[in-house]
Amino acid sequence: MDSDGTQDARGTHASPVPRPAGPPEVPAMPPRPPRAPATPPLPDGSAFLTWLRAPRPDAAPGVWRFGHRPRPAEEPEEIPTRQLLSGALIAFLVGWLIWSLLQNGYVGTWWWVPFDLIVPDAWRGGDSDLGETGTFIVYQGYELLVALGIMIGAARLGRWGEVWRRFVTPRFRRPEPQEARTAPGDDPAQWNELRAAGAPDAAERLATEARSGLMRDVDHARILRAWQGVRTGRHSLATFSGAVLKDGAAACLHPSGERDLPARLARHDLVTGQVRLGTTVDDARNPYAYRGTGLALGPDLLGTSLVAVGPAGSGKTGTVVRPLAESLCLHALAGRAAVVVVGAAGAGLGPADAYDVVVRIGNQESEYDLDLYGGTTDPDEAAAVLAEALVGDLADPHPGSDSRRSTTVLAQLLGPFRAVHGRFPSVPELRQLLDGAPGPFAALRQGLQEAGQGSLLRELDARERQMGQPGDVGGVLGDRVALLDRPAFAGFFDTSGQSRPFTLKALDHPVRVRIDLPQRGHADASKMLARLVLAQFTASVAVREDRSLFACLLLDDATGVVTPEAVRGIQRLRSGNAGVVLTLRTLDDVARPLRGPLLGATGCRMALSGLTPWDGQDFAEVWGKEWTEARDVTDRQIIAETPAGKAVHMLRRVITGKAPTARAVTVRQVERERWSASELAHAVPAGHAVLSLTDVKGEHAPPLLVDLRD
Repeated sequence: MDSDGTQDARGTHASPVPRPAGPPEVPAMPPRPPRAPATPPLPDGSAFLTWLRAPRPDAAPGVWRFGHRPRPAEEPEEIPTRQLLSGALIAFLVGWLIWSLLQNGYVGTWWWVPFDLIVPDAWRGGDSDLGETGTFIVYQGYELLVALGIMIGAARLGRWGEVWRRFVTPRFRRPEPQEARTAPGDDPAQWNELRAAGAPDAAERLATEARSGLMRDVDHARILRAWQGVRTGRHSLATFSGAVLKDGAAACLHPSGERDLPARLARHDLVTGQVRLGTTVDDARNPYAYRGTGLALGPDLLGTSLVAVGPAGSGKTGTVVRPLAESLCLHALAGRAAVVVVGAAGAGLGPADAYDVVVRIGNQESEYDLDLYGGTTDPDEAAAVLAEALVGDLADPHPGSDSRRSTTVLAQLLGPFRAVHGRFPSVPELRQLLDGAPGPFAALRQGLQEAGQGSLLRELDARERQMGQPGDVGGVLGDRVALLDRPAFAGFFDTSGQSRPFTLKALDHPVRVRIDLPQRGHADASKMLARLVLAQFTASVAVREDRSLFACLLLDDATGVVTPEAVRGIQRLRSGNAGVVLTLRTLDDVARPLRGPLLGATGCRMALSGLTPWDGQDFAEVWGKEWTEARDVTDRQIIAETPAGKAVHMLRRVITGKAPTARAVTVRQVERERWSASELAHAVPAGHAVLSLTDVKGEHAPPLLVDLRD
């Protein structure tokens, strides 16, 4: 596409948005001077090489793969410590008793029969060919073999090996070296793929930069992304090699000129694309393979979208949205992703220097504006997106409903206005048209008549006839537009070309965007703008040219944003290599008929601590049930029949204070909820969350209890 995503409705350029990172011969815009890195490079590349060569084995969805050690899928049966030690001691005593009995002749001499059958007669007795010393050694050697056999049997019986592994080995185990050993042909720091493709000079330059400490993880990811462009034919090998030989690790820079973020708060691994959110708790409710492992998310999981529900203070912004925003900004610097982060001003979504575009709606010092019509020139498309933003929350929430009447009303006004003025109406002009002001209608009619636009004139006449009739939604649309026609927004949503509007058409490029919504005194307007951004996002990613670029929208507070059309849009994102992250304080902020479809449309679902039982019930239903083993223990009193038995029972009752009983254990398979509503409401500790995952390939991870503080 020719547009860079910052054009107004008439097509005049504002400040350009960064274009894709790559090795173009002529850059799309002059890059800014690179900012000093957050941490200075090391004097050598040992730390970088250790990170690059670290093992990253394949693992289940959500497992932090950096340095991961796979565990068995099933928990091995572990003998209780008391039973293990007592069994080992008893086996030792039994072996010692057997050896004592043999040595003292209490069991006869039968154990010497093998000796008599094997050893020659010449070796026995003091006058044998071996002499007294040799004969002594032969006899003692046989006794030693017998003792060794008894010890081996006792060791197997008493599980001495398990005792050694559990209690002795950990005390003497040395920490394994962190540096991974890789074969020269598999060393990622040697860039062997470039050498094989005919670019040995470029590969050697990159290897030298890595060894000297001039390369960092973003550089490695960015150059790999550019190399993928060479393999797919988007760039030539000569252009790529020339850029690498000229700039080394700084080749193919993001147009912003940045090679890192100002600061990092989370742990990132750009080789796998993951960001670590916490640690899976070593709890019986978690699968054994996940217990104690790091929990991480990446584009492969965010591509199925994520919804996180938890009350205020549960950590949605600090432990979920902020790390994900940071990770996606790093991916954007590497040319892999485009990210849009939406939240209240001051919500802690990262510094302004971490973004290319910061839109502060309601702040007159904002450098960028937000395009109300999404950068489109099609009146019908603009009307559909704007109708979703204005009255999407008023549509029938049941699946299958739509807001076509609102779209039609807006299209009846936007089409004629654009035909006459060459642009879409501003907020005050749109409000006047929806209110039916006679002056603007007369001017539009005259302009259409002079331009000979008969079809658009009929649209305008139809709108005039519908005004004031029962069921006309024009008045409702006018009331909603009035929320944006306030003095605080006077300099925003301009369509005359005087401002610098940003549109989500820029998602064809690896751009980093933060949109600050007004909250104080403008809560309803903020909800409308959040719906507008979500609607523009779902519409824009569906028509992107380059879908290899992952696009993600992070909406810090989705209260009032989930509508029937929004749910349908989220369902379509996976096929467009895009996803959304929505956070809610409670599912009550979503209409009851839409809660099930929302949880079904998102592949990743997170329930944070402090959830209400009513919200927990919705999560329990969507996570379903599983078969588990239930053990029923029954104590039955023993009735003695004989006088001796009655005496023994009476003695036991005097000593223990309880009647003699016999315990019966019944084991059966039952189907139970993975996490019940009560457990989600009361058994999730503070700072924890229960998270289920689905990646874009369809692999699932069951609900996991995760410590977000680790």
